[in-house]
Amino acid sequence: MAYPFQLGFQDAASPIMEELLHFHDHTLMIVFLISSLVLYIITLMLTTKLTHTSTMDAQEVETVWTILPAIILILIALPSLRILYMMDEVNNPSLTVKTMGHQWYWSYEYTDYEDLSFDSYMIPTSDLKPGELRLLEVDNRVVLPMEMTIRMLVSSEDVLHSWAVPSLGLKTDAIPGRLNQTTLMSTRPGLFYGQCSEICGSNHSFMPIVLELVPLETFEKWSVSML
Repeated sequence: MAYPFQLGFQDAASPIMEELLHFHDHTLMIVFLISSLVLYIITLMLTTKLTHTSTMDAQEVETVWTILPAIILILIALPSLRILYMMDEVNNPSLTVKTMGHQWYWSYEYTDYEDLSFDSYMIPTSDLKPGELRLLEVDNRVVLPMEMTIRMLVSSEDVLHSWAVPSLGLKTDAIPGRLNQTTLMSTRPGLFYGQCSEICGSNHSFMPIVLELVPLETFEKWSVSML
């Protein structure tokens, strides 16, 4: 999860988030090089009085500064489209979980089980135990198996919400009357925190999401105890 004064992204816990971090670094390097070049040219223009008259209307210069930006845009667009299609792809999910947004809590249903569903409310600050995180802890965590493809079906029963877990690279809108889907797979166990990322009313800030990724054996024991 995030820590105070953090400037970058959270540590990646899924293959998709790793790809997003690599794409961010790739794009940021291009932006840094372009900014450095522009700053260098501006500095030269302000510090020298010499002018090369033969380059003021040279056809070769105009050709270069037309083709070069097009090549840069292609270098950004191709990885972006690749990740976009990867995020939308669902390959034989091992488990399906449906989450519904409410004002102001989440409800979850494990559709592969007959009667496994629960509501997830934020724990009030006055009820927090030592070491628990304010505005992020919930009374019922979503327990999922790690290293398995999981399909999340996201919708809402009242207003627009957004189900987001940054460290897994997930952000899916919960729209009333529409069923959106996304895929998650964690490469390591742990607790992963998220929040509603769509302004949905007065208690928008009090809709945390907590995913607990555990080994498959632990998940099976938990699911049996919940039935």
